[in-house]
Amino acid sequence: MSNTVLITGTSTGFGRATVHRFARAGWNVVATMRSPAGETELAALPNVLVTRLDVEDRDSIDAAVTAGLDRFGRLDVLVNNAGFGLFGLFEATPRDKVREQFAVNVFGLMDVTRAVLPQFRRQRAGVVVNITSGAGVFALPLISLYSASKFAVEGFSEGLAWELASQGVRVKLVEPGGVLSTNFGQRSGEEAAHAAAISDYDAFLAHAGAVFERLRSDRNLATVDQVADVIFTAATDDSDRLRYVATPDILPLVEARRQTSEEAYMAFMRERFAFRG
Repeated sequence: MSNTVLITGTSTGFGRATVHRFARAGWNVVATMRSPAGETELAALPNVLVTRLDVEDRDSIDAAVTAGLDRFGRLDVLVNNAGFGLFGLFEATPRDKVREQFAVNVFGLMDVTRAVLPQFRRQRAGVVVNITSGAGVFALPLISLYSASKFAVEGFSEGLAWELASQGVRVKLVEPGGVLSTNFGQRSGEEAAHAAAISDYDAFLAHAGAVFERLRSDRNLATVDQVADVIFTAATDDSDRLRYVATPDILPLVEARRQTSEEAYMAFMRERFAFRG
């Protein structure tokens, strides 16, 4: 019997590429998205079930898990990919957008995981792959809220890994940085229109904008297919390894955070991102 993976957030980006990666390897795939109506490309792939799952709707989560089990008989891997990123000043971001950031990236991920774990426990086997970010390792200006949500997922996953090891279930974290093409963040596309204008930050915003423009111009960015390869590797790695850095662009920042002293790390980041008016 082929293995089965359930993937959230498959309408675009990493999620969509990951469906193709598992399907090419002969896996059964439960490809979930908030609005599956009209999705024809993924549905045409062999052994792929496209179904609705909104991480903020627990009924849809339960229905998607049930649909996957009814179709394929078992679930072997969960890839928690669904998420979005707020970009902007914390002080200018409305409280409802802050709550949405955590409702999707943290609480939604937890709810999907909770729905799958009984099946994994019955099997005494399974893998939970949580897609975080370089922003879950280090924090940058203007993505403090996104970083906070991904830091939360990192901590949750590390603690959960110890619990689930007792049940024969592994937890993996995949940490991507920038990629050449993804619609990441489009869910929050209207937040700028709701953000309060705070002129005291104007000089800082100009400085930060220039920093991010340099980062975006990096010609060594990975592709979504390369990130999907790392997700597949993590899902099929039967070792106890927890974290997988998925793109080379963030390696200097990850190494500064994890392999140097706090003082050295802060000096490294301050040189690149700090601005004092």
